[in-house]
Amino acid sequence: MPWVRPYTRADGTQVRGHSRWAPGARREMSLLAMFVAAVAVLGNGTPGPGTDSGADRLPRPKSTTVYPIRFPGTRSMPAPRPKPTVSYPIRWDRSSR
Repeated sequence: MPWVRPYTRADGTQVRGHSRWAPGARREMSLLAMFVAAVAVLGNGTPGPGTDSGADRLPRPKSTTVYPIRFPGTRSMPAPRPKPTVSYPIRWDRSSR
């Protein structure tokens, strides 16, 4: 804000020094204030203490892990034996041996 020095008007009135808005500054400040108010109204700020942000109502994935974890092939759980996947016998060419 520019500072206006003390002066005397044409009719003899003494005017003390004062500050005044620059041309166009009021419009710019009002636009800035409206922007800040819009951001506050739309909720782009962080919620205050004790407010419910809705995070506890969101669905969460359920855990599919079963504890204790056991790996096949150890003492506590022997490795499974392979089973045939076909029901017919496979004949091997004996001439290549």
